[in-house]
Amino acid sequence: MMEQKQEMHEFINRGDEHFMAHISLDCVIFGFHANQLKVLLLKIRHDDRWALPGGFVLKEETMEEAADRVLNERTGLNDIFLRQFHVFSDIHRSNTEKFLELMRSEGIVVEENNWLTKRFISVGFYALVDYEKAIPAEGWDSEACEWFDLDNVGELILDHNKIIGAALETMRRQLNFLPIGYNLLPEKFTMPELQKLYETILGKTLDRRNFQRKMLAYGILDRLDERRKGGAHKAPYLYKFNLEQYQKALKEGLQGGW
Repeated sequence: MMEQKQEMHEFINRGDEHFMAHISLDCVIFGFHANQLKVLLLKIRHDDRWALPGGFVLKEETMEEAADRVLNERTGLNDIFLRQFHVFSDIHRSNTEKFLELMRSEGIVVEENNWLTKRFISVGFYALVDYEKAIPAEGWDSEACEWFDLDNVGELILDHNKIIGAALETMRRQLNFLPIGYNLLPEKFTMPELQKLYETILGKTLDRRNFQRKMLAYGILDRLDERRKGGAHKAPYLYKFNLEQYQKALKEGLQGGW
């Protein structure tokens, strides 16, 4: 606890020596579990609300490197699928009074001209991670780090509900020309499981035959000589992504939308 307090003091009083001024980042980290799209959130200290993982940009790193660092700190994972999707710059998005109230509850006096009381714009990133491999971890400024169903996040701090909505809308558009699934599904999966992932993201039902035909036409799937066991119906074949073709599709894009 004492170390956390010291870290907080150092960050508040001398953070501007290490971080870029007036710019932050927020990460919408998506996972997929039990046929539900999940988002990773942090419980803010001394606040009933939750927030997106985020942070600031060190003077010697790029925005992407800062996002990678935040993702690693919150999930323990590296080499995560990551896309920048929007800049949030509403002049009223920051809440200085709430920040000062939070600091007072921690017993910290913050001067009015402190770097954290200034206006910040935020660069939004969305990330796709394997739910089973991620190890959620809170930071010194939070009490918990947990997965939430996307439709059950409640009221978040600042404009974080808006940021999640924008991330989901971007991902839906990008489904028309980029493959997804490699970062969200286990190594082996069935076609119905892949279809459920797409339907969950798109928010609509897809025709089974058309979906399978289109996915196989992309050439990014390998059908295995294995079937999913334990179901009541005929056991479906298992598939896995052809990583070489998948990476090629990420670079060159896919043809045909949903």
